[in-house]
Amino acid sequence: MDAPQSTEHRLKAVVLDWAGTTVDFGCFSPVDAFRRLFESFGVPITVEEARNGMGKFKRDHIRHILSLPSVSQRWQAQTAQLPNDSDVDALFTAFIPHQQEAIKAYTTLIPGVLEAVTAYRDIGLKIGSCTGYTREMMDVLIEDAAAQGYFPNAIVCPDEVRAGRPAPWMLYRNAELLDVYPQSAMVKIGDTVVDIEEGLNAGMWTIGLTRTGNEVGLSETEITVLSEADLHYRLGAAAVRLMSAGAHYIADSLADTPKILEEINERLQAGDKP
Repeated sequence: MDAPQSTEHRLKAVVLDWAGTTVDFGCFSPVDAFRRLFESFGVPITVEEARNGMGKFKRDHIRHILSLPSVSQRWQAQTAQLPNDSDVDALFTAFIPHQQEAIKAYTTLIPGVLEAVTAYRDIGLKIGSCTGYTREMMDVLIEDAAAQGYFPNAIVCPDEVRAGRPAPWMLYRNAELLDVYPQSAMVKIGDTVVDIEEGLNAGMWTIGLTRTGNEVGLSETEITVLSEADLHYRLGAAAVRLMSAGAHYIADSLADTPKILEEINERLQAGDKP
């Protein structure tokens, strides 16, 4: 009889991002909220500027957008001074209702999520999650996702830990809540560069998602009307950015990840670590 395999050499949990990974195909809710926010302060921003820094704690994301030379220059032209910490505070306070309203329009689960989560649980994995949204912003999203059948075992927000991405604290808190260790037995899955950086900083395996997330930044409808060559180019460019950040694996969507987890399990059993 074969000896039983040690559970120390198998995956125990995955930690999933939210917008662009499990809900909100294309990651549009933060984009809409940021654009309305900056417009209300007299400094309109582009979609590309709003997407720059996606995945960070939203206060940090606001600071990041303000640091972009194009936005900083427009802010100075509007206010007669360069943006400062007081501006970040004012913008973040004003941002919260914008984001809460925007989230309501983007709570639909991405196709394949429920099937992927079922596959994870079938092989004994616990499901954690983390986000750039505060707990206050997440309330509606959590409720709507649960109504559609998605309810992770743990949900951690950046305002509940020392700092958001790329710091590893949300992932450490997930590990604690899920009662899972070592970190090499966990996989972080997300669609942004800072998702990958967060996972690496926590010592986890990482999978970057392209088709459904911020790096491509298109809706399901917009994707379907692309030429094959255009889609191939966009997916490839997104993959390069995520791989350059250090992603161990790349997938189009969460639906494509169960087979990757099988490969990671094989690597763990062979003695590999992230």
